[in-house]
Amino acid sequence: MLSAPRNPVPIFPLPNLVLFPHTRVPLQVFELRYRTMVRDALSGERVLALALLRRGWEREYEESPAFHDLGCLARFEEVEWLPNDCYQLVVSGLSRVRLGRVTREFPYRAARVTLLQQEPYSEDDPLVLSERQAVQESLLRFATAAGAGENPPQRLEDALEQVPYEHLVNQLCTVIDGGAEEKLELLSMDSVLERGRRARELARRRRRIVPPPAPGDQPGERN
Repeated sequence: MLSAPRNPVPIFPLPNLVLFPHTRVPLQVFELRYRTMVRDALSGERVLALALLRRGWEREYEESPAFHDLGCLARFEEVEWLPNDCYQLVVSGLSRVRLGRVTREFPYRAARVTLLQQEPYSEDDPLVLSERQAVQESLLRFATAAGAGENPPQRLEDALEQVPYEHLVNQLCTVIDGGAEEKLELLSMDSVLERGRRARELARRRRRIVPPPAPGDQPGERN
């Protein structure tokens, strides 16, 4: 079981990205304060918390704009130090977290975090099995739209069968076409079933699913 970090966690606030547990996202880090943050995190517990900036962040971006207190604890999976002293990262979501009092302000913010648990469910519950099938179908449609052909390869369908339901739901939340605050609302749901249903509803209503950002076109590039 995942334990809460022992020390305050560096906060990486972004204007248009919400990370979900059990998903991965590429990031570019080029501001000096956040390059410092990456170096400090790598020499510590190798985690950071991604948070969504509140509306109006543009007015105080160079200072300390407010962010939502719900975020996602993330672990470094890949770190590339670039010739210009910037970083190319891939991070993976570990757990939803509540961001507490900020304990450090300069050059980047850090805070204590509290892990948030999901409501328990059983993978073999008939209701979960039904919802799982619906989520898998949505993800397979995404694969088709992303260029896998009219019929996604059977091996992809087989691979999805091995993935826990919560992971599937959070992947769908990541790739659906929705605004950041809308996705933050999905992250706030304690029930994985409720989150999955809402994500499928959003995907169906908009009739399209967008691929995750490519490494050269990351959300939050201002950081």
